[in-house]
Amino acid sequence: MKTRLGCLSKKSDSYSDFSEFLPPAHDTTARWLKLSTDEVVRWSESFDHLLSHKHGLAAFRTFLKSEFSDENIEFWMACEEYKKTKSSTKLVSKANKIYQEFLDIQAPREVNIDHRTREKTKQSLEDPSPTSLNEVQAKVYSLMERDSYPRFLRSKMYKDLVSRAHARGQRRSV
Repeated sequence: MKTRLGCLSKKSDSYSDFSEFLPPAHDTTARWLKLSTDEVVRWSESFDHLLSHKHGLAAFRTFLKSEFSDENIEFWMACEEYKKTKSSTKLVSKANKIYQEFLDIQAPREVNIDHRTREKTKQSLEDPSPTSLNEVQAKVYSLMERDSYPRFLRSKMYKDLVSRAHARGQRRSV
């Protein structure tokens, strides 16, 4: 159903969804001055680099939202938070929440994983540990790296981010 709706929806090169992420051309706030052309271009060197940069992650999330496919990055981020959990009580609670939101067959934001992985993860979450979601998180990461990341790099949004960062750099050097 999500796939069918995604095909009917506006595609990522539609600009309305990006305006809130992109700084206005005249924006001189510190956070955008720090976003250099080199940094934005470096996002294209590796998916890891994109996700490890707060503005890169924000741009990628915005892109995925525009395609109505942000459940994968939201799941990946939930897993990153889950791994940091120290309390076993909180670990159980977070594991249940993640399973209900992203992994259950009827999950509202179900990620696309195979049946075997879903069942293996379900079993591993019966006695959750900080590594219980590692396998499924790696599969979702790989899916984003192979599918969503190349689309992001080809998108009008990313190209405009590079152009705006370059334009700001040119203005600063004058």
